[in-house]
Amino acid sequence: MNNQEIDTASMDLWERAKTIYLSTLYSEEERSQADSYFSMISSISVKDDVFTIYVKNKFTADYLQEKYSEKLKFALNLAGGNKETVLEFKVDPQSIPAIIQPIAPKPVTNNNNYAEQAQAKVAAPFISTLPLEENYTFEEFVQGSSNSWAFAAAKGVANNPGQKSYNPLFIHGGTGLGKTHLMQAIGNELKKKNPSMSICYLTAETFLNEYVNALQQKGMESFREKYRSIDVLLVDDIQFLQKGKQCQEEFFNTFNDLTWKHKQIVMTSDVSPKNLPALEERLISRFIGGMVQEIEAPGYETRLAILKKKAENLTPSIPQSTLEFLADNIKSHVRAMEGALAKVHVTISINPTQELNNEFLSFILKDFIEKEQTLKRLTIREIQECVAKKYGITVNQILSSDRMASLVTPRQLAMYISRKYTPKSLQEIAAEFDKKHATILHGVKSIEKRLDVEGELKGILVDVLSEFGYSINDKLE
Repeated sequence: MNNQEIDTASMDLWERAKTIYLSTLYSEEERSQADSYFSMISSISVKDDVFTIYVKNKFTADYLQEKYSEKLKFALNLAGGNKETVLEFKVDPQSIPAIIQPIAPKPVTNNNNYAEQAQAKVAAPFISTLPLEENYTFEEFVQGSSNSWAFAAAKGVANNPGQKSYNPLFIHGGTGLGKTHLMQAIGNELKKKNPSMSICYLTAETFLNEYVNALQQKGMESFREKYRSIDVLLVDDIQFLQKGKQCQEEFFNTFNDLTWKHKQIVMTSDVSPKNLPALEERLISRFIGGMVQEIEAPGYETRLAILKKKAENLTPSIPQSTLEFLADNIKSHVRAMEGALAKVHVTISINPTQELNNEFLSFILKDFIEKEQTLKRLTIREIQECVAKKYGITVNQILSSDRMASLVTPRQLAMYISRKYTPKSLQEIAAEFDKKHATILHGVKSIEKRLDVEGELKGILVDVLSEFGYSINDKLE
């Protein structure tokens, strides 16, 4: 927020309205998109019956006005706002530029004045293209077996940015599992440790749009200087870079320039670098040249810990039994849990005396639970049985340690289907196959490579999936 005066009551009203609106969205894509655009809001002004939301550019203002104004106005009313309120979106005239060049240090007149010398050496930091969320910190991130390796890698980057073994850091995993949180935690930690460090956070789509604008406005020199003169580059949703071939060339050159200068690059994606087919091979090679870490769907204990963390400051408070119900029934990703939790909180805010028994929770969370039940209808045991039948072997042979070629392929195919077509975590899959995590990952990667060149294997995969009403395009990642 900038220096415009915003009274606490209006801010509280906006936060409640935003929570109510997001809780009405079931689609993860809709929530993710709304969150992305809401992050572009720079300030809020309330005068008479006009509720004005300021953003940083006209495109965002027009888009928010067209897509969200009516729904947000309704949410404002539910949150306790005046029914006659007019909601409008405007460009913030006081919005600061996206990137600010470092200020040259002041000349030091007295060499013995060490405090003055230290102050002179501190340059103004760059301002991120998109804002870093203040609550995205390592302290606020809930660790578990599903994300511990990615967390450790992110901490490593925050402690030693630019170190070769962590550069670049590529974090991938399904939607809503905490990739953006970890990446922004790196930025917030580095900003806290070194305020003069230039840190830039943006999405790949933003990079692509800025590139197109720079081409149209003949501003490529400024564009290149902007992104090649920073210390840390944080790029979210790198998969969107696949949309533009020319932009990939520019990003490749920016990537090389920054790594040559030992500057840190962190990227996130829904899938691993090798599963980005529209990216140039040389980019994929660069991405896997550092550290690649996956975040998986959290297990029950981690889900419950996340929900407790999210609910700890809510008023009215959420009962432990309700959090356990959510952890037990909402398993696919963190944002789904957050959406369900928000819906429960809105419900008891409106009616604090409502008893939150399982029957009532099942009713108000019907959409969430039905989606979860759809995802988990494919069990690992069913997969093992179906694959075994297809190959004319037994489930015990799939679970055995026999390394005969006739058993390795069906065993690895069952692992692949379990990994790609169920929301089960790596730990859960490993337990079902009585194998180590590394064995499961090896099996999955082996099948991935073979599917590209073995038509017969791909046909068997299609046949097995069809038994459950799935197609080859229904992967969860």
